[in-house]
Amino acid sequence: MKPYVYITRKLPEETIAEIAHHFDVKMWDHEDIPVSREVLLEEAKKASALITMLSDQVDAELLTAGNNLKIVANLAVGYDNIDLKAATKRGILVSNTPDVLTETTADLTFALLMATARRVVEAAEYVKAGKWEGWSPYLLAGHDIHSKTIGIVGMGKIGEAVARRAKGFGMEILYHNRSRKMDAEMEFGAQYSSFEELVSNSDYVVSLAPLTAETRNLFTADVFTKMKKSAIFINVGRGPVVDEQALYEALVHGEIAAAGLDVFVKEPISADHQLLKLPNVVALPHIGSASTETRTAMIKLCCSNVNAVLSGDRPKTIVNKEVLR
Repeated sequence: MKPYVYITRKLPEETIAEIAHHFDVKMWDHEDIPVSREVLLEEAKKASALITMLSDQVDAELLTAGNNLKIVANLAVGYDNIDLKAATKRGILVSNTPDVLTETTADLTFALLMATARRVVEAAEYVKAGKWEGWSPYLLAGHDIHSKTIGIVGMGKIGEAVARRAKGFGMEILYHNRSRKMDAEMEFGAQYSSFEELVSNSDYVVSLAPLTAETRNLFTADVFTKMKKSAIFINVGRGPVVDEQALYEALVHGEIAAAGLDVFVKEPISADHQLLKLPNVVALPHIGSASTETRTAMIKLCCSNVNAVLSGDRPKTIVNKEVLR
């Protein structure tokens, strides 16, 4: 019998042709509705490989159910939805999709920064609502981007790509990371900063931090009070790094000027969420890497990793390399 591969969302047939040719492949029937827990547990019992989304909880229970499971290929650069320790303990490889989404996510990050700063969404809705009846000097006036200071929290590859774009706008670049990035300092003139200095001195605070025990609720009420009143907060990293109630209060009370958010504590965010009621919030549905080209490349990388593992080869991208030792 061919090895069985289960994919937790419906993907275009042409993107999975490589593995469909070699293995028995089944997909969840929906593109926009998550697979149910019950179905995923049953499928894991039969599968040699799972291709999962960031919204799928791949915990110890699921991994234990997968007696034949050899690889979980996550369609994301992050993998905080997977119990890595449990996977490693059971000898199950975990792969992700780094690099292929770096530039696309940096594009979105800067687009969100610009849209928030220049009130682009608010202005577009103003016109559509028929409110534009004349010109005035400060009509929907936003904030300059050029020559301002950007503070990047999480200077990984995406952070460096954002810094490259910021340099083109003549921005002063501060960054905070677990370790210094000397190449980024040389190439972009980025300055390493403590977290406290960064939030106090930046006009734009951009969070690209991964979700870890240290970064969960990193942005608290105390942090927002330390920012400039004109500061704009952008989050394209992970939702739970932010205390959303504290962010809401900071926006309502004018402690910061605006926020652009692509990620949230709970996703999808509900339409009645209090942050969505604020005119100085631009909210997106977690589309950081959502270009046709990049999502296709991410799917193909997942398939390549699955094909390699089930064929006895080494996958291109591995999170828990210790499994192969």
